[in-house]
Amino acid sequence: MSNGIQNKWIRGAIPALLLHCSIGTVYCWSIFSQEIADYIGFSKGATEWAFSFAIFFLGMSAAFLGNVVEKNIHKSSLIATICFSLGMAGTGFFIWYGGNCFKAGQPSILALIGIYVSYGFIMGIGLGTGYLSPVKTLMLWFKDKKGLATGLAVAGFGAAKALASPIIQKLLGDNQNGEIYNMFYILAAVYFVMMFAGHLMLAKPADWVEPQVKSKEDGILATLKREPLFSYAGIWLMFYINITCGLALISQEKMIVKCVGLASFAGLISTISAVFNAGGRLGFSAWADHMKDRNTVYKLIFVLSILFTAAVYLTKGIATGSGNVLLIALVLILIFVVNAGYGGGFSNVPTLLSDHYGMGSISAIHGITLSAWAFAGLSGNQMASFIVNHTGEFIEVNGVRANPAGYQNVLIVTGALYVVALLLSVFLVKKTVKK
Repeated sequence: MSNGIQNKWIRGAIPALLLHCSIGTVYCWSIFSQEIADYIGFSKGATEWAFSFAIFFLGMSAAFLGNVVEKNIHKSSLIATICFSLGMAGTGFFIWYGGNCFKAGQPSILALIGIYVSYGFIMGIGLGTGYLSPVKTLMLWFKDKKGLATGLAVAGFGAAKALASPIIQKLLGDNQNGEIYNMFYILAAVYFVMMFAGHLMLAKPADWVEPQVKSKEDGILATLKREPLFSYAGIWLMFYINITCGLALISQEKMIVKCVGLASFAGLISTISAVFNAGGRLGFSAWADHMKDRNTVYKLIFVLSILFTAAVYLTKGIATGSGNVLLIALVLILIFVVNAGYGGGFSNVPTLLSDHYGMGSISAIHGITLSAWAFAGLSGNQMASFIVNHTGEFIEVNGVRANPAGYQNVLIVTGALYVVALLLSVFLVKKTVKK
């Protein structure tokens, strides 16, 4: 193996996977959120905001710290390592504190706020800087296969939940006395080691020289002005819509599966969905390496999402699918297609941006674009919950209380949004060739 190939993996791909497979476990929140709520004496809805804040601050920290990543990936990856691990440990501390208060007969709002700050704000900064830090480096190492390289790292972020879930379940099972906070201390230590190793290994190619800029105006603003503003707005909006629609369906996935009579297979389907999510990140981005215009991938994602959303809505697959093999298959295909498209949207955005604006300020531009993730993290789940809670009717379906009509109505909104995203992709995003 030549030195160049070794460096691609040792200085690029492996540290990227160490970083992304660590921070991607933020998506494991749903596994233990109910246990946290029960332990500190608050509702599950109250604790769920910790995850929403984490995604929001992921996007916003990426937007505001993109220039730090651009200038020094060692500083940014160290910030990511410290903040993510500290946030994880802080979450454990405030769970311990909240549990003691609850046992004493008085749930503590300070504990809940502490969890928001630790898991949401501090970990959110680690998420944003950790997500950005290896992306440009990978594209520099894998110049001819940028999509494959970024897809590999971002797939690690998507696959992290599937990899960590059984470990977390084991840790939860070992805490029979309910001391869930111990799990967070263990995870903080493990992820610190993984991320610090990634931080030490991560490096850009020796022959890469960062473009010199005299001011911010000469850098990112001048770069964005190379194309009409509406083209960048189109990229930002279609990225935002894809995440919003993905989160809207994924947040209701478990109940949709129960509605069609597959409650006993819910765990397996969730794992398969995670595989499609990770596979979409790798597959769509690698495929885009062979396309003249990477935006074609987004058109494909939106067309597939529209077709299967319409098919399930028109056949009322969620509401009437129980016992009907064809309709059940249609619903499952929709879930898997949306998961794959959701993942593919993430892995293709940095390479699409690099094709439009070059590599000079790509970390900063990618960071600003990830602000779409921040706002989608607040709007996707909440939009779906609002529709389900305010339309249709909760009834007994296959032994569970669910709202099949409400889930069907979610498809109306996501289907319409996918159409808007397709129109943005076709008419607003300027065509370009790979650089």
